Amino acid sequence: MAEEITEKKPVKKTVPKKEKNPYVWPDLPFMELMCMIVVMLVLILWSLGMDAPLGEIATPSRTENPAKAPWYFIGLQEILVYFDPWYAGVVVPSIIIVGLMAIPYLDNNPKGVGEYNFSARKFAWINFLVGYAMWMVAIVVGQFMRGPSWFFFWPWEPWDPNIHHAEVLLKNIPFATGLISLVVYFALFYLLPIIFRTKIYKQLDFTRYFVLMTLMALMYAVPIKMVMRQVFHIRYVLVTPWFNI
Repeated sequence: MAEEITEKKPVKKTVPKKEKNPYVWPDLPFMELMCMIVVMLVLILWSLGMDAPLGEIATPSRTENPAKAPWYFIGLQEILVYFDPWYAGVVVPSIIIVGLMAIPYLDNNPKGVGEYNFSARKFAWINFLVGYAMWMVAIVVGQFMRGPSWFFFWPWEPWDPNIHHAEVLLKNIPFATGLISLVVYFALFYLLPIIFRTKIYKQLDFTRYFVLMTLMALMYAVPIKMVMRQVFHIRYVLVTPWFNI
């Protein structure tokens, strides 16, 4: 009896698919290590190329000009240019702290919990990055573009105290115009998500929605006010006998 010879088909090796949610170890520590190395290289090259001379001996009778806070407080020092000291030093930081504390109570989206997921939390990611970028811009401007007497200098301009900077006369918006502008501005934040039936409006109840939109309106009002002060030389949007905005 003749033996039947059958050809064996080559077995295909199956490559395991990459898991959707990788484990923390070793993926996350590896990415953090690479980021740490890149940041260290940037700081080393920066320190080699930038001179950091010692200043004069501190004397009570002569204040350094410009007198700058540590880099992590320069953002607040820069905001002081555009707002009153009470608002820039107390109200704005308080709103930032309260807003960050309120995030876990406002964000009830169950998707992407415990993982880095941009697609499931686009609204939260984008707004957080915008707020973070605003703070970094204020730090960069205060550190590198504010010279003697806290005057603004472009990076290519020398910090020459003899350069004459004419003081611009600041103006206030008329009461009726300022009040209408504030009402329209906040109304846009409250009404546009309702009109377009966005996911944020559908997912949140009234209290959470109102608090979230109020914090959003206040956050975006800061750069708008800075642009109005820098470009249009407007100091106050609304002036009242009791307080100014």
